[in-house]
Order: sequence, then structure tokens, then C-alpha cells
Amino acid sequence: MGRKVNVATCSLNQWSLDFEGNLERILKSIEIAKGHGAKYRLGPELEICGYGCADHFYESDTLLHSFEVLRKLLESPVSQDIICDVGMPIMHHNVRYNCRVLFLNRKILLIRPKMLMANHGNYREMRWFSPWNQLRKVEEYFLPRMIQEVTGQDTVPFGDCVLSTKDTCIGTEICAELWNPRSPHIQMGLDGVEIFTNSSASHHELRKADQRVNLVKSATTKTGGIYLYANQRGCDGDRLYYDGCAMVAINGDIVAQGAQFSLNDVEVITATLDLEDVRSYRGEMCQPHVESEHKPCHRVKVDFSLSSGDDIYLPTHQPITWHFHTPEEEISLGPACWLWDYLRRSGQAGFLLPLSGGVDSSSTACIVYSMCVLVCQAIEDSNSQVLKDVRWLVGDESYRPQHPKELCGRIFTTCYMASENSSVDTCNRAKDLANQISSTHMNINIDMAVKGILGIFSLVTGKMPQFRTNGGSHRENLALQNVQARVRMVLAYLFAQLSLWARGKPGGLLVLGSANVDESLTGYFTKYDCSSADINPIGGISKTDLKSFLLYCVEQFQLTALRGILAAPPTAELEPLTDGQVSQTDEADMGMTYSELSVIGRLRKISKCGPFSMFCKLIHMWKDALSPTEVSQRLHSITPPPELLIIL
Repeated sequence: MGRKVNVATCSLNQWSLDFEGNLERILKSIEIAKGHGAKYRLGPELEICGYGCADHFYESDTLLHSFEVLRKLLESPVSQDIICDVGMPIMHHNVRYNCRVLFLNRKILLIRPKMLMANHGNYREMRWFSPWNQLRKVEEYFLPRMIQEVTGQDTVPFGDCVLSTKDTCIGTEICAELWNPRSPHIQMGLDGVEIFTNSSASHHELRKADQRVNLVKSATTKTGGIYLYANQRGCDGDRLYYDGCAMVAINGDIVAQGAQFSLNDVEVITATLDLEDVRSYRGEMCQPHVESEHKPCHRVKVDFSLSSGDDIYLPTHQPITWHFHTPEEEISLGPACWLWDYLRRSGQAGFLLPLSGGVDSSSTACIVYSMCVLVCQAIEDSNSQVLKDVRWLVGDESYRPQHPKELCGRIFTTCYMASENSSVDTCNRAKDLANQISSTHMNINIDMAVKGILGIFSLVTGKMPQFRTNGGSHRENLALQNVQARVRMVLAYLFAQLSLWARGKPGGLLVLGSANVDESLTGYFTKYDCSSADINPIGGISKTDLKSFLLYCVEQFQLTALRGILAAPPTAELEPLTDGQVSQTDEADMGMTYSELSVIGRLRKISKCGPFSMFCKLIHMWKDALSPTEVSQRLHSITPPPELLIIL
């Protein structure tokens, strides 16, 4: 009958400017899609060059190499007899666009430039690309000679157009266009487009996946239709982690779901769907256009069908319930996948973490252990690429980890950096956690280095600063705390570079940081201390969420040492002890609890509130616990001084 279509979408771990590797993964995804009988394959945004090329997009080499990859895709026998939808940058009339290129059997069908750009938060697309803001307008694009030689075409359609096959019509959206109030799928759906595609480079945030799924479901609930969503996976060489979640939906229901977190470089999901379900849904829900100024979509016709003539016995995919991870699972999986992706491409041999025995550094340690669990599980599931990467990291071609703890001991070094102000309790808590995850652990005393630095100061000035408890001023007290924190950073990098050398092993280590988002947003940290690391896996996570994550790790990984860490008061241990006990706590220094700080952080970052707007909200939110005067005092205590604002 020719009414059922088999379509494929994917999540690919593409790497910026890794043209050969990106080509290999694209071809593999096409091969898998064809193996499942798909007639259309969708990939993530800018998959040919990688999304995070940043200012390399300005370079003509990036455009050149992208076309070289496109030529190889066109020539490959793997890409024959399937419509391939790939992403790359293209310059048209000397203007650079973020584009989708659709091709079939060595012919380019159309080029669709992005119309609505992502230019907020972590995204700066307007720096490198211009939006195609000419609704329904299509121009001729003159192909480079290297492409003409393969396709035999001089020009192809370029602009706001859709693809009309013999049995259906396919329209394109690119990433942020789905999130925009003027999403193209609305007008396309009302004009008869039945299949919508979205190629994204959407990064991971806690609790973001449900927004993504709801947008896709909403898009097809309103106008009916089939929606394919593809996304980048991995770190792409940048500080973001792109979290997959490829999916297929029809008429408001999800029918196929890809993994959100995975170490697989290529994941393809396919779905068989009945076009008549779309037409029946629209027959009741959607009425024809009545506006007099409606402009129909420009249709590019192709002599090809996504369906076959004999499909009456072909089963279709049915609605599924999307499995959402809890926030604790997301913290365990997302940063862990990102760390693995970063490590295996960095050329380093592992990680080093200053482990203080507090919540923040313990959270970072647990994320690394979670990474080791994921790696061992991937190897058990016969992921040959992960095994190859592990062997390269440890320098042993025959190595095969038998347990996450074993792997953790090979690639993860932790160190407790004690001073005369450190307590036995925090030292023991750090040691206990290191033992339970089996990291290579060191105890380092920093007193000699601190005294040496202060000795230089005293030699030059003739003065020796004192702690507040010894009669020193606030300025002296703060300087003495900061010098300890900054010495730890210097020593962390020294040991990261040379600790493997000292053990007779090759390579260096990446330094991990452990500054949570609340402290960053409010300025409660020392500049250039241990927060100045190569990577900070918890930099976007609040203290409240980290505590919940550690409770999750107690049960998930049987890390019972975390119970004592959670029960202890947060402290930097930078001031002298009193009778051997900690006299300084973070919450006393800040003048508020971490729970209160988390609320303020959300108001500042998510709700975009300044101090006055926060005050107006908090006097109602905290009315049972604090007076308006006390709320005002809390807000005054967390306003960062100018030098901190410059760093942030």
C-alpha cells in the first residue's frame, strides 16, 4: 500500500575538527540505519566538522575540509539508496550559515540553512553564523568544483524549503528552532509536511531532558506528524557535555528512545510508522489554512519513496513511556561520561584530585568512580573502542579491567593536603573514601611550603601576619587562609605532572577541581586555589544536589565512608584548630546555610534576579524563619567584591 515509513535518527560522539573520525562515525551510522531498513537517516547539528569549532569556523580550512568529507560521503557506497541528512557550515554569497545538506544517490537534494540561532547561555552562534531570515525564499547555491565532479550538478536549492518524496513530505528544524516560539514546524505542519526532523547540539543540564521530550511531544500534539530528533553526544572538546536522547515521536507520543548517557560513539534508533496515522490525526485536529497571506512551503521533489508497496504486514512502533533519570543519576552519569570523553582524547594518563574529606571533593571522587563503573560495564558489553582507549591510557595492550576499583587505582590519584590547621577527622574521612574506591592515595603536608612563602614576605617587609585568633587583623587572617589554598593548587599541578614519573610510569594527570555552583555564583572561594583546575566536574551543581548525590552513591556503590562526610560540618580548615577541633565552618563564614545559598543561586542564575528582586521574593519565601531585616543581611553578605566579579 505504501503507507509505512522506516526512518532513523542518531546520537554521534563527534569531535571538533576531527574530520576523519567524524566521517567514520557518520558512515557507521548510515550503515546501521540501512541495516535496519531505514530509508532516511538524520544526524546531529554540524556533525561533519563538530559543533564546538568556535573561532575555527572563521577559517576557510574548516569549510574546505567539510566539503571534502561531504564528497567522501557522496562517493561512498554505504550512502546509496537512503536519504542522508548531514550538518556542516556553508558560505553562500560570502555569508556563513549553519546548514543541513540532504543528499541521495550522489545527488544533493537541497541545503537548508538555520533560521533561528542559539545565542544565549552557553551558545554564541551569532558570532560565527548568520540566520537565514528569508521566509519561504530559496536561491541557487553554486557547488564547489570538488562536489560538482561527483554529483554532476552546478547548483542546488538553498534556503527555506522542504523535501517532497513520492509518498510524503519532510521538513527540517535545527536545534534551537524547536525551542523558539516561532518554530518552523507549526507552519510546515499546516502546509502538509508530515515528517519533521531536528538536528541538535543540545548540552546536558540537570532536569533538562524532560523539557526536550515535552517540546517534541508538544510539536506533534499540536499539528500531528512524525518528529525525528538527533543530538550530539560527548564533550566535543569543550566544557559542555552533549547528552544524546535521540528520539522519534508521532502525534504526541514517543515511540523510540535513545540513551541519554552512554560511552558508545554511535547510537542509531529506527522506527517504522504509518503515514495514515498522521493523516487521520490531522483530519480531525488541523483545518486548512484560511489566512489570505499564507505562503506555502517551497517543495523540492525527489523520485524516491520512504515506503514500499508491500507493507501491510509490517509492524509499526507503538508509544512508550520515557524513562527519565533522577537528578542523582544524572550527576552520576553525565559528568562521568564527559570526564571519560575528555580523558581519552587529552593524551593524559588519568586524574589527580585534592581530596579534603568534604562534600565537594568527595562528590568529584565519586563521579570519577562512576566513570570507572561505566567503562567496565562498556567493556563487559563488548565495546571495543572503550577497551582500546583503556589500554592506551594505562600503557598495556593486554590490560582488561576486572573491576571498577582496579581501574580506579590505575587512573585516579587522590591526595590529602594537610596543614597545621587540618584535623585528624577530615584526614581519616578522605583516607576512608580513597580506600573504598581504591584510588592511589597520598598524604601531603603543605606547612613547609606555606612557611617558606611567609618567610619570603617577612624577609622583604619585616612583618609576619597573624591569624585572628592570635591577634591578627581581618586582612592578615584572610591572607593566611588564601596562601594555604593557593599553595595546594601549585602542589596539585606539580604532583599531577610528576607523580606517575616518580612511580616509573609514563604520562601526566589532569587536575580535577571541586567548586560547586553556589560558591561560584556568590564568590565564596579563593581565586587560584584548588578550584583552578583543568576540569571542574561539579561546577554547575549546587551543594544541595551534591548531598543528595552522595546519599545515592552510598546505596548505588556501597561507599559507606560518605555517611561520615555528609554528617560533618563543611569547613575549609584554614584557621587554627581549637583543642584539636575545627573552629571554622563555611556556613559561619558565609553567614548563611548552604540550603539558603542554593535558593539564592537559583534566583540569581535561573530567575535572573538582582539583589532587590531577590529581596522581594525571599521575604515571602523565608517569612516563617527570617525577618525582612535578616533577609537583607543575608543578601548583603553574599554580594561578591569587584575583584571576584572580574574573575567570575
